[in-house]
Amino acid sequence: MSFTIKPIAYVKNSRQEIEDDHWGSIISEIELVEEVSELALNGITDFSHLEIIFYFDKVSDDKIQYNARHPRNNPSYPKVGIFSQRGKNRPNKLGLTSVELLSHNERTITVRGLDAINGTPIIDIKPIMKEFLPKGEIKQPNWSTELMEKYWD
Repeated sequence: MSFTIKPIAYVKNSRQEIEDDHWGSIISEIELVEEVSELALNGITDFSHLEIIFYFDKVSDDKIQYNARHPRNNPSYPKVGIFSQRGKNRPNKLGLTSVELLSHNERTITVRGLDAINGTPIIDIKPIMKEFLPKGEIKQPNWSTELMEKYWD
């Protein structure tokens, strides 16, 4: 089975190159495509945070991983499956990030902390609701904590 997904918006920000760290201060505008009504954003400012689903369109198909690898190709990290990490070289090239909503103006929302470069296609926008947050303690390996040390700086 295959299906087609069309972007609902695009990212506008200062980040032109794919980089692994320092995303926390990035301010991005997400502007809806013409086919999507600005009414789709009505009520969005009632939420403080959003989940943004986007497409890693700059990742070439020959870079896609279908098995295990060292995160960031760093041999000091264990070799783990692509679904046990959040790397961009995923089979369906989908990214997901929780962001802070700063403002809404007609067809555009402004957010902080989106780890997507300028021009990235947005697949969906969802409000974060407490009821969808994980229940209980979140567990993760030490290597992932180390990997993320400078991600949001």
